[in-house]
Amino acid sequence: MIKREIQNFDLYQICRSGQCFRMTAMDDGRVRILAGNRFLEAERGGREGEWLFSCGDEEFEMFWASYFDLEQDYGRWIASINPNDRYLSAAAAFGSGIRILRQDLWEMIVSFLISQQNNIARIRRCIENICEAYGEPMADESGINWYAFPTPEVLADLDEDALKACNLGYRSKYVVRAARSVRDHEIDPEAITLMNYRQSREELLKLFGVGEKVADCICLFSLHHLQAFPVDTHIRQAMEAHYKRGFPNRRYRGFQGVLQQYIFYYELFGKESGQQKEGSSGAGARQKEERSHDGQI
Repeated sequence: MIKREIQNFDLYQICRSGQCFRMTAMDDGRVRILAGNRFLEAERGGREGEWLFSCGDEEFEMFWASYFDLEQDYGRWIASINPNDRYLSAAAAFGSGIRILRQDLWEMIVSFLISQQNNIARIRRCIENICEAYGEPMADESGINWYAFPTPEVLADLDEDALKACNLGYRSKYVVRAARSVRDHEIDPEAITLMNYRQSREELLKLFGVGEKVADCICLFSLHHLQAFPVDTHIRQAMEAHYKRGFPNRRYRGFQGVLQQYIFYYELFGKESGQQKEGSSGAGARQKEERSHDGQI
């Protein structure tokens, strides 16, 4: 167990932000994170901004620090928001603990193919189902068991409808065909990680079932192209209400995707009467996830 003091970092907010589906806020206050074949638990420490992580220093610095994007100064981006934009200022203040995770590309391709016309809670269950059915069993030294994310090679051998048994419905064929595209070298995930935003987006759009919205989600939440600005139902509503002439991309060039996350989170949780308290992980938050269709999709 190690301690870190981190500004603008709140795993409870990140967990509910719609960018990751293998991060779970437990009832006892811990947050459980699965990434590929890695496992981590975290909880708040006793001081402001302090977090406890269930790993050693070397693993944290070699993997998790990058995964959580801890080298970036998110406070600088929040401070750059136009003070006259009361809506965006409120959204950023409410979701100030959100960071854009650096997640595995294949995992994000599958996750956001599943996300279409779905809600956050159901996406999580679908991914848990396919990991249990087709992922490699894993265990840590303390005896905690979990499943790694299934590889493209494993899923590529399935019948196109096989993942309906994991509650994917019509999305089953999207995932299986994507796996075959990787296996058959029609797309190269490693090469995509080296491309710029425009190039990687074009490559992702070649996948069956991937449209512009899903491609932008993958670009933002895996490839860390922070200029990507996925537009789902919640974002569209916010744009219509607050940015009738369009979002001020020029002012926020290069980190629009960070602001998109603040807006999404605020639309989902912050505008309720009295507003959700930061870090809330109770029944109200779970119900909101359940009825939030077109989550980050």
